[in-house]
Amino acid sequence: MKLGLKRTILRAVGATVISLLGVELVRGQAGGPEQKPLMAEDAFKNIQVLRGLTVNEFMETMGFFSASLNANCTYCHGDDSGGNWAKYADDTPLKQTARRMVLTMNAINKAEFGGERKVTCYTCHRFANRPKVTPNLAEQYSTPPPEEPDQISEQAPGQPSADQILDKYIQALGGAQRLSAVTSFSAKGTFQAYDDPEKRPAEVYAKAPGERTTIMHAPSGDSTMSCDGRSGWIAAPETDKPVPVVALTGSDLDSVKIDAEMSFPARIKQIFSKWVVGFPFTINDRDVNVVQGTSAGGTIVKLYFDKQTSLLLRMVRYTELPIGFISTQTDFSDYRNVAGVKMPFKWTLTWVDGRSIFEMNQVDANVPIDATKFARPTPPRPALP
Repeated sequence: MKLGLKRTILRAVGATVISLLGVELVRGQAGGPEQKPLMAEDAFKNIQVLRGLTVNEFMETMGFFSASLNANCTYCHGDDSGGNWAKYADDTPLKQTARRMVLTMNAINKAEFGGERKVTCYTCHRFANRPKVTPNLAEQYSTPPPEEPDQISEQAPGQPSADQILDKYIQALGGAQRLSAVTSFSAKGTFQAYDDPEKRPAEVYAKAPGERTTIMHAPSGDSTMSCDGRSGWIAAPETDKPVPVVALTGSDLDSVKIDAEMSFPARIKQIFSKWVVGFPFTINDRDVNVVQGTSAGGTIVKLYFDKQTSLLLRMVRYTELPIGFISTQTDFSDYRNVAGVKMPFKWTLTWVDGRSIFEMNQVDANVPIDATKFARPTPPRPALP
């Protein structure tokens, strides 16, 4: 599980970049959705149960294990794996247990649920390294927090239509005409990765339609995530061996496309389809309307709009893996006026492997941005000492 050196790598790089550190890819690969994805068994050694997954799916599955068990990489791979990528291939008792548990889970789903995935690691572990077996009386006799379904199956009765909520959102941002007039922007600020006390420099470049690049400057070197509207890539710095540029495929490519498209919300009704509105929810004491849409790539996305301001407070997108769903959550705040429209100057990205907080201090609209900003990044070099 090459997610990093315990929690330290999580502090050093951004979301998807973390999950791909140490992957042995060919530097000369061309990006694009038509590219054949690299499979986990071709990139890593000693893959026995989780064969047939792409590298991205495999690393996301490692994140699912981590989120289910409240454990980091070395919990299963052993302390010797910290700083030694080769040790991740070694068998340990916990790795062998994990393999048996995956097979057991698959067998239960096949025998009891006709192959439909109903039981996952999280079903029993619930953020504990051992399955919980004893009822918790405090949970039984207290009022539990409200739980949301992963998906909204049908329009909630008595709620406004998706069109009504989205129209208010567009109006709250400045109106369709002003939004359409903003076709590019560049931003500078900071990002703070999970468990890192320091804020690091960050840059964002975006251009309609669907182009966006985020650059994060960390002590170990720069990390980049870019999308040119059709293809997407991530580039990570070196650790103890070169880490090449990775072309994104499948749900990972769809995710960066969604972020790029949402940078210009004037087209929000066209970005998603199959709109449906769920029951109201509360985020940090703010009442919100919950609207669900489906991207062109099939990704289910839930959008949470503040009932009072009509602004977007949260976006959650779901990725389906062979062992369960994982979610990626982005919380937006600190909206400010830029060229007559409101833009969030702060957003918090949370996923199964960690959290990063982005805070911009300068955003310039309708600036010329060279096309190379959105092209396949060059392999990053480590930062100077």
